Amino acid sequence: MKKPLWEPSPERKAKANITRFIETVNKKYGLNIGSYFELHRWSVENIPDFWATMWDFAGIVASQGYTEVVDDLTRFPGAKWFPGARLNFAENLLRYRDDHPAFIFKGETRKSARMSYAELHDTVARLASALREAGVRPGDRVVAYMPNLIETAVAMLAATSAGAVWSSCATDIGPQAALDRLGQVEPKILFTTDGYFYKGKHFNSLPNAAEVARGIPSLERVVVVPYATENPDVTQVPKAVLWEDFLAPAPAPPLVFEQLPFDHPVYIMFSSGTTGKPKCMVQGAGGVLINHLKELILHTDLKREDRIMYITTCSWMMWNWLLSSLAVGATVVLYDGNPNYPDPGAMWRLVQDEKITIFGCSATYINYLRSQGARPGKEYDLSSLREISQTGSPLSAEGFEYVYREIKQDLHFNSISGGTDINGCFAAGAPILPVYAGELQGPALAMKVKAYDEEGRPVYDRQGELVCEAPSPSMPLYFWDDPDGEKYRNAYFAFYPGVWRHGDYIVMHSDTGGITFYGRSDSVLKPSGVRIGTAEIYNVVERLPEVADSLAVGQNWEGDQRIVLFVKLAEGFELTEELQNKIKKALREEASPRHVPARILAVPDIPYTLNMKKVESAVTNIVNGRPVTNRDALVNPECLDYYEKILPELQRA
Repeated sequence: MKKPLWEPSPERKAKANITRFIETVNKKYGLNIGSYFELHRWSVENIPDFWATMWDFAGIVASQGYTEVVDDLTRFPGAKWFPGARLNFAENLLRYRDDHPAFIFKGETRKSARMSYAELHDTVARLASALREAGVRPGDRVVAYMPNLIETAVAMLAATSAGAVWSSCATDIGPQAALDRLGQVEPKILFTTDGYFYKGKHFNSLPNAAEVARGIPSLERVVVVPYATENPDVTQVPKAVLWEDFLAPAPAPPLVFEQLPFDHPVYIMFSSGTTGKPKCMVQGAGGVLINHLKELILHTDLKREDRIMYITTCSWMMWNWLLSSLAVGATVVLYDGNPNYPDPGAMWRLVQDEKITIFGCSATYINYLRSQGARPGKEYDLSSLREISQTGSPLSAEGFEYVYREIKQDLHFNSISGGTDINGCFAAGAPILPVYAGELQGPALAMKVKAYDEEGRPVYDRQGELVCEAPSPSMPLYFWDDPDGEKYRNAYFAFYPGVWRHGDYIVMHSDTGGITFYGRSDSVLKPSGVRIGTAEIYNVVERLPEVADSLAVGQNWEGDQRIVLFVKLAEGFELTEELQNKIKKALREEASPRHVPARILAVPDIPYTLNMKKVESAVTNIVNGRPVTNRDALVNPECLDYYEKILPELQRA
């Protein structure tokens, strides 16, 4: 019998938003639901009833109600949600207008700022008025090439209040990568900045901004936010104007919220772009809104008095997800810079000083803390912290144990997984469930999630493909420049017709109801035809103190495939024969003989996407003599040069 790492107290369960939701469902439908998994079963068997109840529970603000919840659940893709409803995305995020703090900003350079809900409302009103004056109309695209500043969030809210479609990426990506994304959607307005800070260094981003602006013919205005300097010279940037000069003068004009259909586009999100130009996924305002509120209110247990933060940039969907916290009236803490600068205690000082209650991070971040021997719970006052949310890539059981041992014993460790594609989660946590090492607590509500074998049959307690058998509101409306929907269907529905295949390799546990993730199914290794998830290797190898990070790929070899393991060593270690044997022994004993790599090589760095996911595909292409199609999709593309350099060595036995 598995032993949980944490169980919620009766008091915590009683106070949880989801407990109130269960009571609402029971009263409304005459039911006697008593547990999370009973609620989940009801939610996937009664999808329209679930979302109708969520609409009321979240207090969705709409000028016109819906005629039905969904027109046809069997149309997958293509189901139409909440027809008849008219609403505005930003209006739902700006329902509060008081002195409660909306934003706390902290920059790596110790720059900081605060903004109340009343100030936020007024600033959005001034910017929305300026955007309308500049000709922005519903359906126009407004984009950002920005750090994670309050102004970035204000720009999104102003744009969406006017019915524009928002898209963004961070200034720490190169101009070509930004153009590959933002250029495709033909924006009218670009928000950018004069620079940013990372690891204590100042980076001037105006030359990159100028290159992006020159590369987008549709742009009519570039609005520059001074961040790194007080009065930047923007004459080199085409059609540029400073933020303060663009804003409508105070006092703020009335804030007008354009009333639009539920499925009016709100966000264009981008795929990682590791196999070519990023796909542009268009998502609807109502679908993103109601799904985010489900995840924030029920799964994250977010309340008005909370202070919530995620280590993210505006390139990652967690930025969009985080900003929806405004609809609950919580305080959103924004951080820009390196989360480990000047030392691994940086974020924990922030949690301590700003009394953060919900802290979000990636598996990569937790693994870094482990590799540094960080003990935040011993060194900082984390009494305010009641939840850590983690996503980005699978976290090992040891990573879970580290959190409870070295950060805090009594907290909800809420490991979540979903995708940019749905701007949300397929699997998530629940504050009324126990936490088990290495397991996400369960499938998200109203997500009909299963693990399929290769024949398309549901399987439990063994690895399979993550699928979703029914539509949900935040799935993309369509892909940009995909008039017949072929790219969309091929992306998710070609493998199992009528069922969304997400591309993750998982195990659904019949004993706990939890889900373990094993990485992307397209990076599954198949030595001698046996399927191995790369996360199974990382979970063992990255537990060793000598290994800071690792990457496993399959190399075509003598009519079969062999595993090649690249290791980034912790400081002070070398890849000796003794260490290689230690790695192989650990994999043989803790995984299986099939997991033991044929070759182990030391590398200076491991490639990651802008969303902080390991990039097995680029290195797989290199070791198999294929070109790497899109280096700009990586946060550290220069590291691939080393893999190309050692290719001759890999082509020998």
